[in-house]
Order: sequence, then structure tokens, then C-alpha cells
Amino acid sequence: MAAGILDPLRAVAAEAKRVRISGVESFRVRVPSGAVFHASRVHTDAGVTGTSFVPCAEDVLQHYVKPVLLGEDLFAIDRHMARLQAFRGESGVQSWSGIEHALWDAAGRIAGRPVAQLLGGTRDRLRVYRTTVWPWQKPPAAGSPPLESDQADVPYETQAAFAVKLKQNGITAMKVRAWRPHPMDDVDMVGVVRAAVGPDFKIMLDRTAVRPGWVWDYPTALRVCRGLEKHGAYWLEEPFDGHDVQGPARLAAEVEILITGGELAKSTYEFLDFLVHRTYDVLQPDTRICGGILAARKISILAEAFGVPCIQHGTSSLALAGYIQAGCAMSNCEWQEIIGTPVLPQEDWAPARVLVRTPDVYRIENGHILLPEFPGLGLDLNEDAIREYRVRG
Repeated sequence: MAAGILDPLRAVAAEAKRVRISGVESFRVRVPSGAVFHASRVHTDAGVTGTSFVPCAEDVLQHYVKPVLLGEDLFAIDRHMARLQAFRGESGVQSWSGIEHALWDAAGRIAGRPVAQLLGGTRDRLRVYRTTVWPWQKPPAAGSPPLESDQADVPYETQAAFAVKLKQNGITAMKVRAWRPHPMDDVDMVGVVRAAVGPDFKIMLDRTAVRPGWVWDYPTALRVCRGLEKHGAYWLEEPFDGHDVQGPARLAAEVEILITGGELAKSTYEFLDFLVHRTYDVLQPDTRICGGILAARKISILAEAFGVPCIQHGTSSLALAGYIQAGCAMSNCEWQEIIGTPVLPQEDWAPARVLVRTPDVYRIENGHILLPEFPGLGLDLNEDAIREYRVRG
């Protein structure tokens, strides 16, 4: 009787073992709007192809990824990532994340299930927060300005007006940079935004560690947090250097506003260090930088053991697919960050619509981005369009 019950399972397992990786590639797709997307692909001898829109550099593909993956079992994803790390080292994990996402896409397509469900799916939607970056409104002054806009030339009222637009469209949270040269100016900005959106809208601030070109000292960070608390801000992200485990922990223990971070960390050991030192109230792995979907899932489990939320750092457009799948597999992930300019997310990913067969790339309902029902990473790709717009050479 037991043998009879197990026979179908053995047949399925035997069939799965026959799926081998037959090819890997990375290429660009330029759509009619002029937008360029970087695709990574894994081909199998079962005729199923996995695709992600997270890039993989050609030299990494040729020298590391192909020697490790070609001819190997598609489903041994954890083993493949360990071998790649052994060859190149921990610092390179983000280099092959696009291929890791594509491996999961192929596995999900063969299984006929979304990747989130293969990883133990916890939810079918995530609350959206829109990270909004305004480009320079005027050319930077002469000298050595940051490469990216510090938002100093963006009127507070402009940021408040966009927050209102998000709220009117059902999105209940916005994150903006805290990069202004005079830190308390960002506190004043939050006051203007809060007055415009009311008490229930979440306002997050992102200091982004060293990217503004200078790091706050502790008194500055404390003063900013006290000001943000008065305006009901939700969190402050990476107020110090990203490798500082003590400074954020001290700040988090002293203030009520959440202190978050971790987007640049590349290993579970770094996140374990954050957890042991209570560095952040919320961990924010980036599902590309940390090494891929499975790595982000492992980090979320580690954080869960410490009772800490794990809310992924985000991205935009087609590259977001793997992040949604990872987040929906995490019991301690409530939000999905969607990064872009001051337009609605649906407007931001409009250029990508030509590459999918669904009416929209993703669905947002009542402020939540929904887990796509299509298997794998959830993108129902228009292969004819990909062939037509693929950049040759």
C-alpha cells in the first residue's frame, strides 16, 4: 500500500531530476519608448526557459556562471549559489543574482506555481510604499556636488503634493531622501507633508548611509529623530555608515521612530551581526545585492528568530518580480518598496507593458501589490516582443 502511494511521487521526482541547465545568457531589450531592460535567462533541456530582468555582466556569465551551471540540475539552486560563492567570494554575490532569479523562474514554471509558494508562501499581497526621488530641478552648483539630487532644490510643498496624489490613489506610504545639506530641513519637510496627508499616511526617510557624500554624527542623528518623531514619521533608514553596527543600535534604543537598514549587506553573517547587536529595528536586505531570492528568504528566517521584521529594499519595473515573490514568502515582511520618480508606480513601469501579455505588469489594489498568479516570477512574457526588441551584439 505504501509503495503504491509513493510511486507517483517517485515518478515526479525522477522527472524533475531530468531537468538540466542547457544554457545561460544575459542581454538587453530596448522597447519603442527607448527604455532599456537587462534580461538574464536560463534555458533547460525540458524546453522551459527562466527569465529575470536583473542583469548579469558578460564576464561574470562566461567565467563563473556557465562553468558552474551548464549541465547541472536546475533545482539545485542553493548548491549552485554556494559553488559560485566559493569560486569568486562573498563580495560577488550580487553579480549573479539575475541568474539566480531566472533559475527560480524556470523552476516555478516547471512546477506550475509562483516562486513564493515554492518557498512556503505566506501571503498573496504586500503593502506598497513608494520611494520617490526627484531629479535635480536645476543644474547643481559648481564644485563637487553629490552625483544624485540631495532634494535641496525640491520645495516641501512639491513633496507634499505627491504624497497627497499617492494617498488619493490608494497608496498609504511614501519614502523620501534625508539628504538635504541642513538635516533639520528634512524634518521641516516632513511637517509640511504630514499636514497635507493627515495622521494615517506613513512617511519614511532614507539617509542611505554614505551615499549623500557625508555621514551624520550621532548628535545630528538624534536631533533629526526627535524632530521626525514630533511629525509622526515612521522610520529613518541607515542614518550612519552601513558597516556601523553600534551607532544605529544606540540610536534605536534611544528613540521611538524605527531605525532600519541593511540594503548593502551581502551575506547572512552580516545580517546576523546586525541582529546580535540589535543594530536595526527592521532589516532591509536587497534581493539582488544579498545574492538572490533564496538568500533573502534565509535572511528573513534568521530575522524571524530574533523577532525582527524583514522588509526588502526594493527596485522598479520588471526587476521587481523576484522581490515580490521573495516578500510574499516571508512571514515577517509586510511592505514592498517600489522606487522611482514622482509618478505612480503604474506610470513608471508603463514602458515595460510591451514585454508582457497582461494588461499591466503588476496589479495594485487598495494600496497592495498582488502576487501574480502566473507561475515562476509571475511575468507572462511576450516572447515575440522580446525577440523583436532584443539588442543584438
